Amino acid sequence: EGLNRHASTHAAGVVIADRPLDELVPLYRDPKSDMLVVQYSMKYAEAAGLVKFDFLGLKTLTVLKKAVDLIARAVAPGITEGLGPQVIVDNRGGANGAIGAELVAKAPADGSTIGLVSISSMVLNVHMLANPSYHTLRDFTPISTVGLVPFAITVHPSVAAKNLKELIDLIKANPDKMSYAQPSTGSTPHLAAEQMKQMFGLDIVMVPFNGAPLAINSTLGNHTPMAFTALPPAIGAIKDGSLRGIAILSKQRVAALPDLPTNGEQGVPDLESDTLTGILAPAGTPQAIIDRWHDAIAKMAADPEVKKKLDTLGFVAVANLPAEFTERIKTEAARWGKVVKAAGIHMD
Repeated sequence: EGLNRHASTHAAGVVIADRPLDELVPLYRDPKSDMLVVQYSMKYAEAAGLVKFDFLGLKTLTVLKKAVDLIARAVAPGITEGLGPQVIVDNRGGANGAIGAELVAKAPADGSTIGLVSISSMVLNVHMLANPSYHTLRDFTPISTVGLVPFAITVHPSVAAKNLKELIDLIKANPDKMSYAQPSTGSTPHLAAEQMKQMFGLDIVMVPFNGAPLAINSTLGNHTPMAFTALPPAIGAIKDGSLRGIAILSKQRVAALPDLPTNGEQGVPDLESDTLTGILAPAGTPQAIIDRWHDAIAKMAADPEVKKKLDTLGFVAVANLPAEFTERIKTEAARWGKVVKAAGIHMD
């Protein structure tokens, strides 16, 4: 509000200029002046010649899913503190994350453009696209994981099942009569549901939506009695009782919903389906740049305030070494590749 009517300069040197709102990106609200501090959007800044990129320049890309965007905006300030140059979150969503991932793969290997991506972008698209434009371990250099996005199974309160085993039994007793909402065909929540179907021989109708909010709204209205989504968009509905949380598909409970048990705690192992998010650089990025980014990420992930922020949002902060991240990508690729093949999922 008011951004188009005046210009002022923040003490840190960030200018709030008389520009249209689509040329500005909100960064944070300064508690001392109560001023909304903004940054020129990358599109406008580049076109106006205001930004020049060099070693570890200014830009980080987030390859969306909405949950990944939330993580990016939560961790960017901490990574900026470790790096020095401002880290800008540039949302390039679409095609299950493939658009942003391809952009990063083709970017200069100089540290100025880095990708924050989900497991969908890292490994799933390779299995679901006939001719993928990139391959994670060929076209990227893994730097570190950043966080895990736990998944949740939720149901409308009218559904009789109160826990995971009861839900599985209910679906078995009503073949082809129950449906579930999921946020996008080929997304990790979709594959988590397919994995459960394959493990227990379930006959259930899949209803895809364009994003988790729409999937959750469908279950809120009982149009689809259950939903598989990332946990963060469902937290509010679970807390206020408009949806019943059935299980967290993760190895541990989350601070945001401490009373919601995991699938393992309910005697249903091997359903863990966290969405792994991590930071990748274009292949060929010098080791010195990889090391500097990794050090900044590790420092950010160890910050208690960052952990608290991510806990509140329903995420889990995680940082590891590039070699560990690479092995995790290989493991996830093998695991989800089997699910994709068995389900016959194709994106083209």
